[in-house]
Amino acid sequence: MSALMRASGLQLHFGKVAALDDVALEIHPGEVVAIVGESGSGKTTLLRVLAGMMAPQQGRVLYDGQDVHAMGEAARRGLMRSDWGFVHQNPRDGLRLRVSAGGNVGERLMAAGARHYGNIRAEATEWLKRVEIDPARIDDMPQTFSGGMQQRLQIARTLVTRPRLVFMDEPTGGLDVSVQARLLDLIRALVAELGLAVLIVTHDIAAARLLAHRMLVMRHGQVVEQGLTDRVLDDPQHPYTQLLVSSVLAA
Repeated sequence: MSALMRASGLQLHFGKVAALDDVALEIHPGEVVAIVGESGSGKTTLLRVLAGMMAPQQGRVLYDGQDVHAMGEAARRGLMRSDWGFVHQNPRDGLRLRVSAGGNVGERLMAAGARHYGNIRAEATEWLKRVEIDPARIDDMPQTFSGGMQQRLQIARTLVTRPRLVFMDEPTGGLDVSVQARLLDLIRALVAELGLAVLIVTHDIAAARLLAHRMLVMRHGQVVEQGLTDRVLDDPQHPYTQLLVSSVLAA
């Protein structure tokens, strides 16, 4: 099966600091790839470059054979409305706080071409149920929701159009441990059900093990190790990966 997205030779420096240093990766349809590493390792920068939010100084990102950074801004926005989705660490960055819960989900459907109000509301209601939000709260504003509920609403808004590729930036960051576990179970179930390709950035090794088929380990802008998730975590080869894994086991 050919890669859905392929990146090669990505270079990006902020002054003398290498945020990305000759990074390459592939993701295939239906595959979940985790990008892990400490803060400052370059993992979020990589995600933003892959999603077309930042341009590399060198290298290419191809989606379905098209160069993401050679597209016009309108074409990239079109992809984000249709083929792509982005789940932010802070759900407030991915929600319209002055629009109701149902309206947040419905807006994404309308951006994809839906026009029948009754059908849009019915689909929004169904998606609130799927992410374990009481559908009776469809007309409530997101700021009245807890952090975990806001994140689940953002996931519903992102997945309602069934994108082919979803970018997730620390989707469980800042949530209580019990809320994280519930959210991870929900993400895993929806990803499997919809057959999504997902690129997920996380510092949480346990989350990566639960969700990802493959893993990339980043340090100082470089991918120092990659492979099947269980292989990388059970038999880490690079000293940095060994340190990451041992720190989790010791916690």
